[in-house]
Amino acid sequence: MALRCGFRYEKKLRALGVARIAGIDEAGRGALAGPVVAAAVVLPEKFRHKKLKDSKQLLPELRLEIYYELVTRDDTTWAIGIVNSVEIDAINILRATHKAMRLAVAALSALPDHVLIDGLPVSPFPRPQTAIIDGDCISLSIAAASVIAKVTRDAMMRDFCARFPEYCFSQHKGYGTELHLLKLHEHGPCPIHRRSFEPVAQPLLALEGII
Repeated sequence: MALRCGFRYEKKLRALGVARIAGIDEAGRGALAGPVVAAAVVLPEKFRHKKLKDSKQLLPELRLEIYYELVTRDDTTWAIGIVNSVEIDAINILRATHKAMRLAVAALSALPDHVLIDGLPVSPFPRPQTAIIDGDCISLSIAAASVIAKVTRDAMMRDFCARFPEYCFSQHKGYGTELHLLKLHEHGPCPIHRRSFEPVAQPLLALEGII
C-alpha cells in the first residue's frame, strides 16, 4: 500500500531541532524545449491539505487551484529558479536542474535549515539535504514545490506558444509527444529547443544538410 503524502520526513527533522525545512522539486527536466524550472517551498508546521500530492497526479484545474492556495498564503514561503534552454545545452540537463534548485533556494526570503529534494542528492548544495526518491509522493513540502514548479513552467510554455504557434507548445509543454515530434520534423527547431537533445539534433542536422 502506498504511503500517503505527509510530513514524516519533516517531523523527524523537527524532532532533531531543525526548524525551517524547504521542499524542492523541478519541472521540465525531460522536455525537448523550454527551460527547466525548480521551486523551493517552506510550509508552516501545522499545514494541512487533503488534495495536495505530486503535481503529475493532479488534474490541471485542481493543480492550478492548489497553486493559487499555496502562493497566496501568508505563512508559506516559496521561490523559483529557472535555467533556459541555451544554458541547458551548455552545461547539460543534470547540471542545469541542480543549478535551478540552487537558484530557487537562494531566492527564498530566508535560507532554510534543511532541504528535502525530490530524487537523488544534489552536489554541491548550499544547505544540508535529504534526497527522497519519489519525494513528491511522500513529502507535502516537495509536493508543494512540484505544483509551483509545474504551474510556473506551464505558463511559460503557453507564452512561448504565442511566440512560436507552429509548435503547439501549449498542448505538450515541450515534451516529446507525437504531436511535438511531428511539428519538430515539419519546422525544425526553434530558439527554445534544446539542441543537445537527440530528437532535436536530428532535424537540426537535416536542415543543415549534414544528414
